[in-house]
Amino acid sequence: MDTIEVSNLNRQFLFRKCHVGQSKASVAREAVLKFRPDMKIAAHHANVKDPEFGVDFFKQFNVVLNGLDNLDARRHVNRLCLAAGVPLVESGTTGYLGQVTVHVKGETECYECQTKPAPKTYPVCTITSTPSKFVHCIVWAKELLFAKLFGDRSQANDLNAQSNDSGGSTKDDADVFDVHEDEIYEDYGRRIFDHVFGYNIETALRNPETWKKRGAPTPKYIKDILPLAENEENGISNNSSIEEREQSLSAMASLGLKNPQDIWNIVDNARIFLKTLQIFFERRKQEMGSLTFDKDDQLAVEFVTAAANIRASSFGIQMHSLFEAKGIAGNIVHAIATTNAIIAGLIVLETTKLLRNDSKNYRHSTILEMWEFLSNNSFLKKKHSKMTYCLQHPSRKMLLMPVEPFEPNRSCYVCSRTPVSLEVNTQQAKLKDIIEKAVKAKLGVNSPLIMHGSTLLFESGDDIEEDVAAHYAQNLEKTLAEFPVPITNGVILTVEDYQQEFLCSINIKHRDDFDEESDGIVLSGEVPTVASGSDDHADESGEKLPIATTEAGDGSDDVEIITADSLVTSGTKRKLGVDITCNDDNSGNTKQNTTLTTNTVAIAGGKRKLDDNENDVILIDEDPGNRKKTRLE
Repeated sequence: MDTIEVSNLNRQFLFRKCHVGQSKASVAREAVLKFRPDMKIAAHHANVKDPEFGVDFFKQFNVVLNGLDNLDARRHVNRLCLAAGVPLVESGTTGYLGQVTVHVKGETECYECQTKPAPKTYPVCTITSTPSKFVHCIVWAKELLFAKLFGDRSQANDLNAQSNDSGGSTKDDADVFDVHEDEIYEDYGRRIFDHVFGYNIETALRNPETWKKRGAPTPKYIKDILPLAENEENGISNNSSIEEREQSLSAMASLGLKNPQDIWNIVDNARIFLKTLQIFFERRKQEMGSLTFDKDDQLAVEFVTAAANIRASSFGIQMHSLFEAKGIAGNIVHAIATTNAIIAGLIVLETTKLLRNDSKNYRHSTILEMWEFLSNNSFLKKKHSKMTYCLQHPSRKMLLMPVEPFEPNRSCYVCSRTPVSLEVNTQQAKLKDIIEKAVKAKLGVNSPLIMHGSTLLFESGDDIEEDVAAHYAQNLEKTLAEFPVPITNGVILTVEDYQQEFLCSINIKHRDDFDEESDGIVLSGEVPTVASGSDDHADESGEKLPIATTEAGDGSDDVEIITADSLVTSGTKRKLGVDITCNDDNSGNTKQNTTLTTNTVAIAGGKRKLDDNENDVILIDEDPGNRKKTRLE
């Protein structure tokens, strides 16, 4: 379901500006056919998690090439490849970093044998009441304020800080955020400003215990920053006409602010805040109520930057430029086209080995190794290839760093089906909490079936009869201890996903108390853990290696955002006697001892199928959940 965005244009060579808004798979097909008209390519503008792309679909291929950009979709493809017995070539890039990994069932670790870096989560109370970092202010402006003003008002929103003072209850949201009759947008903007940056912070200050060990914020009111008389002169610029400013859909352009790398002062932030509100309501009124933040929406980025900076100023946090704020809000690590090109070359090399059934020469690859291949053809001649990582800076005069491949993790709950432990308060946690926060979010199950012994507690699907579905709905609202046979400490639940052919046992452990960031769920025990040693992959000399990743995690009750820390994986892995090409924080699965009688390649984001005497390619555009993606399966 992925379509081409403006931000995609600088990182690849198939899409042009005229293609913005079109299907990535379809445009990629058309571009390839221009220089290889003899190929047969089928493009699917669909979700890779749709039932039609199940195990039987994957079985028709000899190898699957995966370049997805989120953890959930990668897990799904990994499990289907395991079930179908098809080798998986995983890949990913982040800036100058990149890797290609080969995963063969039974021979090498699967994509989920090692823990993956998860997006950083922030408790809602930190976002709404006690921010201490600029990223907290960005999340507040993007996920709460922007959504409240321009998104679906019917959705629950924790925008208002709460007070312990019984006499200081907050104002009615509906009254505050609704536009009053005959109210001009300038007055509306000033009223919203005073509410979220002034009144809400004053309300938070009524909780004295909160500020005993941290600096108290300063309420901000528009009259103190931008008096009405000065605001009436808003937008005067010596370099543009009034008509040009009025026609602009950019608040920066309207106000004569040109450099996105400048850090605006508090006055400019206030002016941008008011101007963006005005433009949204006057020029984009038809979109109100359905907008979601988009990093390619200039006006949305301007609004979030200004709102985050004003809030940061209130809490004594350093303000940032629009360029920096956009990177944080969009979880952006800027892509490099040459990195992508090198990784694409490595993907082709590893795929060629798989199609030749050349298991001895599989290699986990990163950028550095490509230079070796270009300088001499020893790459394909090596009998003991190694995993390789693409580095930003040379190490021992190498940019592609080799590492020994890894054997399957015996504690992996996916390929080894080892039980996992789930700590939860069985008196308080409901079955729906277990399913949403643990089974789906942490274990990556899409269509779960939950059993306690021989009793079926829950099943998902479209073909379930109404009375059965009603029974399952009642079960979802029960706490674990409320079931006829209580689910308490020591009970083992069985989780299945027929589409993924996934099976897992969960050992329930009762726990009374949790810290605020655990969300009442702790998955541990035999969840794939790293072997003893360092926390990072290392080369033969023991030097730590960075991992490139483009993954995004599932959401929970807390707000989450990807940080730079998540670009490093954890774990020292076990070496194998065979060489495997692996170069992604996201390790993938591949099939062991695969006999390739036909040339069939599936590409996630597009799938690619090659018959004996002809070149067929199948491309699949997919967008599991709300995330956008385009990849090679």
